[in-house]
Amino acid sequence: MNKATSWLWGVVLIALGVILGVSALGIIEINLFFPGWWTLFIIVPCFISLFGKDDDKTGDLIGILIGVCLLLACQGVIRFDLLWKLIVPVALVVIGVSMIFKDALKGRVLKEVKKVQGKSGQKEYWATFSGQNLNFAGEKFEGCRLESVFGGIKCDLREAKIEDKALVKAGATFGGVTIYVPEDVKVKVVSTSIFGGTSDKRKNIDDEAEKTLYIDATSVFGGVEIR
Repeated sequence: MNKATSWLWGVVLIALGVILGVSALGIIEINLFFPGWWTLFIIVPCFISLFGKDDDKTGDLIGILIGVCLLLACQGVIRFDLLWKLIVPVALVVIGVSMIFKDALKGRVLKEVKKVQGKSGQKEYWATFSGQNLNFAGEKFEGCRLESVFGGIKCDLREAKIEDKALVKAGATFGGVTIYVPEDVKVKVVSTSIFGGTSDKRKNIDDEAEKTLYIDATSVFGGVEIR
């Protein structure tokens, strides 16, 4: 969680506390349980997540879209039968637009990823309804592919030998992938997320490092974590 998301969550919790307080004291009568109040548990987290470090906001935008549509339906603004007809087409449009803009905004990084992909060794590791702990200590590391499907993968590169550039392609579908990276390596991330996300939780970040680790992450109802 970065400073922006921490600040926003703080504001939300303070506002909620003040509302509950004045309502309890009878100063202002506020009904928190209005029709569709539960949709806020979809809208608010997705909105705050827009200010996170994850480059791809597709999942957050779709979450906000679904939450707002459900809220409007609960309020009687739109009919539920019309809602279900519109959600899928609009979601597809959002995904398509985000893919176009992602390629435009991240074009340079994507080109670098493709160059490294052609040079790196693509060993594959899968975790399906299971878990894997990978440790590349003392090994020359050029790249690998990690796929977690209803499972989890931990990949430890902290003592791996990365000479110049390396690439990790990570996919998390209803699962999770955690990548531990060395402190003397610069990390560049390209991510695609659908109801998931990629988070960078490193404490010591060296953007001036000579060696570079590229992470191409795809998350579908899952998460990729960098430590």
